[in-house]
Amino acid sequence: MADKEYHKIAKAVLEAVGGKENIISMAHCATRLRLVVKDREKINDEMVDQIDKAKGFFFTSGQYQIIFGTGIVNRVYEAMEEIGVDATSKSELKEQASEQEGNRFKRIIRVFGDVFVPIIPALVATGLFMGLRGLITQPQILSWFNMAPEDISQNFLTITQILTDTAFGFLPVLVCWSAFRVFGGSPLLGIVLGLMLVSPSLPTSWDVAQGTGDPLLFFGFIKVAGYQGSVLPAFIMGFLGANIEKRIRRAVPPALDLIVTPFVSLLIMILLALFIVGPIFHEVELLMLKAVEVILALPFGIGGLLYGMINQVIVVTGLHHALNLIEIQMLADTGWNAVNPISSASICAQAGAALAVAIKSKQTKIKAIAFPSTLSALLGITEPAIFGINLRFGKPFVMGLIGGGAGGFLASLFNLRGTGMSITAIPGLLLYLNSQIVLYIVVCVVGFSVAFGLTYMFGYKDETEETKKSVVDDENDSITVVQ
Repeated sequence: MADKEYHKIAKAVLEAVGGKENIISMAHCATRLRLVVKDREKINDEMVDQIDKAKGFFFTSGQYQIIFGTGIVNRVYEAMEEIGVDATSKSELKEQASEQEGNRFKRIIRVFGDVFVPIIPALVATGLFMGLRGLITQPQILSWFNMAPEDISQNFLTITQILTDTAFGFLPVLVCWSAFRVFGGSPLLGIVLGLMLVSPSLPTSWDVAQGTGDPLLFFGFIKVAGYQGSVLPAFIMGFLGANIEKRIRRAVPPALDLIVTPFVSLLIMILLALFIVGPIFHEVELLMLKAVEVILALPFGIGGLLYGMINQVIVVTGLHHALNLIEIQMLADTGWNAVNPISSASICAQAGAALAVAIKSKQTKIKAIAFPSTLSALLGITEPAIFGINLRFGKPFVMGLIGGGAGGFLASLFNLRGTGMSITAIPGLLLYLNSQIVLYIVVCVVGFSVAFGLTYMFGYKDETEETKKSVVDDENDSITVVQ
């Protein structure tokens, strides 16, 4: 344990660099304490210069480095750890520093990835289950075995529904848990908030979106429904909820923290979710439906181009379930579904972008997510590919949107129309078992290939090389003292 002298130095360091909340992480080399900070402007260099035993300081490669000298830096580091500053390895610190130096958009994307990457395995598994269930329950497949949909055992359907619907039905629970973890809240409160958002006491978002259920009406104008399958609204609530909890905890006396903090936090969170965030997104959903209808009506393939490009953006918001209304109406009016082939092209495009990353990356962890995410997308579920890979790195997602636009453009020009809905990409072949099947394959292959090619050539650079080195080499630790 560090003695009182070094605890005093550690406290002086904290005060000079803007407090514990301004420090993201720290490490040390032979002579220097290395800090990754949130805001360089909050650091008082004059105060740092006056710290006992500090011999200088400098800022480079996203790190604020205070020079203490051999032996002394170890004790200061130990004292910093004892007063609660997060520590990490030098390589991890450099990676964090590099992230802090990136522009704001890149940092937001990284945070988005931090939230969604831990839940990707559940989404991949569920996506595979959904694809398989869609295949084996299709009348065309069942006819090969002289069966019809009504011949399928209800118990079997129940088991498959458990496999396919649980993760997506409770997706807000997963998102809120992970968001609370990333943004510094209590993950358990995140789980409870997520469960409240999908409470069976609320009408489901799916029923409300498809017109088979009515939302609860408060004060004559606020429409309230569950968050089933939502992504962005749940992410927003996770961010807000974690920050609400932290603010309340700072204001509540420690003796009352266990009772007051979770009670007040959850009360504020659920009221905010149900009466503000949820209704806002419901209105956005209605506007989106009208916008998509206008876009699809555009001639000369322009509608397919635009919708193919925005289709997966809508998936990111979690509002894509509302688009089922358009498909249902088309099928009811004409017996055909012109949305499905465009959606399939955009889905295959995200699969192509993810596969390009999987092939190009030399990182085992990236490959472990990208390959199964590609397969899941080809079976119609793009969330793992989007949140685990494409959106995480930014450019692959954009290339996927371009590929979706290319495929959607062809789908509109070919006047492709499915005979049903709810299955896309490879399982979607079953909706085109007529003269259109070759054109459907062409549309999906074009979407996939354009996104794959653009991502492989321009959309992804493997980040295996070491991030920017410090001005001073760690091995010999020769330094220029700044006084």
